[in-house]
Amino acid sequence: MKRFAFIRKHKQAGFRVAITFASLAALITASDPGHAAKARNDQSVAMRPAGEPIMAIVSLRDQQITIYGDKGWIMRAPVSSGQKGRETPAGIFSVLQKNAEHYSNLYDDAFMPHMQRLTWSGIALHGGPLPGYPASHGCIRLPYSFAERLFGTTKIGMRVIVAPGGVTPVAIEHPALFQPKTDHAAAAAAAAAAKVEEATAQADQARLVAVTANRESTLAIATVRKTEALKLRAEAELAAAERAIASASSPEAKERAENTKEKVTARIGELEPQLSAAKSELQPKVDAVTTAREAAAAADRERVAAVEAARKAKRDLEPVSVFISRKNQRLYVRQALQPILEIPVTVRDADRPIGTYVFTAMERSGVQVRWSMVSLVSEKDGASDLDSAKSALDRITIPQESLDFIAEKVSPRSALIISDEPLSPETGASTEFVVILSGEPQGGLKQRRRSSPTYEVRYDRPRYWRSPFAGRYSNHWFRF
Repeated sequence: MKRFAFIRKHKQAGFRVAITFASLAALITASDPGHAAKARNDQSVAMRPAGEPIMAIVSLRDQQITIYGDKGWIMRAPVSSGQKGRETPAGIFSVLQKNAEHYSNLYDDAFMPHMQRLTWSGIALHGGPLPGYPASHGCIRLPYSFAERLFGTTKIGMRVIVAPGGVTPVAIEHPALFQPKTDHAAAAAAAAAAKVEEATAQADQARLVAVTANRESTLAIATVRKTEALKLRAEAELAAAERAIASASSPEAKERAENTKEKVTARIGELEPQLSAAKSELQPKVDAVTTAREAAAAADRERVAAVEAARKAKRDLEPVSVFISRKNQRLYVRQALQPILEIPVTVRDADRPIGTYVFTAMERSGVQVRWSMVSLVSEKDGASDLDSAKSALDRITIPQESLDFIAEKVSPRSALIISDEPLSPETGASTEFVVILSGEPQGGLKQRRRSSPTYEVRYDRPRYWRSPFAGRYSNHWFRF
C-alpha cells in the first residue's frame, strides 16, 4: 500500500512538471497548432462575480461549459468531451462526489485533478488537456485552473446538463411550477438546532450529576470498608488479649493482657456506631448513583433524538428534485440524494412525445420562487421553447396531496425535470436523477458498463462488489 501511495504522488509530481514544461514549450513554439489551440482555450475562459453556482450546462457541439447562478452565467470555459465511440452521453446529471486528487480506476490510474463525479460508473468533470476537439474516454475535461476554481465553488447535488447543442436557461412562469406554501422549514431547523443545544446542556448536566454521585458513593464505600477493616483488626486484637489472659504465666502478664483487652474493647465500642452510621449513609448514595445514571442515559437519549431531529430538519432545507417520466407515467421526488416520494401521474396524450425539460427554482422573489427552464428538445427560439415547455406542464396532472407535499419543500435550487425518457439505470443509491437522451451517442457510458455476470450476495466471497448505483433501478455485481 505504501508503494502504491508513493507511485501516485510520483505520478502527480511528474504530471505537474509535465504541465510546467508544456507551458514553457507553448511560449517557445507558438506556431504549433496544438499549442495555439491551448492558448485559445486559456483565453476563452470567462468569469464574472456572482453567487453560488446552481447549474452547469455543457454543449457537446460547442465544446463549452457554462456555469449559472441565480442571476445568469458566472463562469464559462472550453471543454473536451468523449471522442468518437466513447462519446459523453447527453442528458441530465448532478455532482455526486468530489475529489481534488482523483485517479482513474479504469484507465491506468490516470490523474484526474479536481474530479466531480456525475455517474458512479465513471463519467465526471475534471481537469485535463484540451486539444480543441472531443478527445476523452467519456468524461468532460476542463482547463486545469478552471477545474480547480469550479471545484471550490460547487456543492454535491449541483445540476449538470449535457446538451447535444447550445441551450441556455430562460425565465418561465406557469401555475404548475411549485411555489412554497410556507417557509416553516427554516424556522423548524432553527428550533431543532436550539433543541440540540438545550438537550446537550441537559445531558452534560445529568452526566456531571452521575459522576458526582458515583464519586460520593465510591467515597462512602471506602469509608465503610475502612471502618470494617479497623473493627475486624480490633476484634482480632481482642481475641488475642483474651488468649493472653488465659495463658498468662504471671500476675504482671495477666494485668498487661487485661489492660490491652480493656483498650481494644473501648475501641470496638467506638467503631461499631461509626460503622453503623457509614452503612446507613452508603445506601442512599448507592441509590443516588442508580438514579443519576438512569437520568443521564435518558438525557443522552433525548440529546441523540434532538440531534437526529435537527439533522432531518436541516435535510428538509435541502432543495428537492422532482422527475416525471412520460414513458413510466410516474413522478419521483428526491431530497439530499435520497428518494422521498414515488407516485403515478397522469400525462395527457401519453403516446405523444412531451420532450425533455429542466425547470429550476433560481431565487426567491418575495414569498415565491423564480423559475428558469432549459429545453433539451431542440434549439428553437426562446419563445417557441417556452410554449413547448408550458404545453408539457399543461399535459401533466399531479394529485393535490402530492402537490402540497412538494410545495412544502420547494426552495431555491429545487428542480422539476420532465422527460419522455425513463430514469437511467445510473440512478440509484446516493444519486440525483440521471436521465440519458436515448437518441444521442452513449459510447462513453456503454464502455463503462461491465459485462460480468450477476453474482449472488456471499459474505464469504469478498472479491465481488456491488455497484454503488445498484438499487431499485439496477442490480449489477462486479468482479474485482
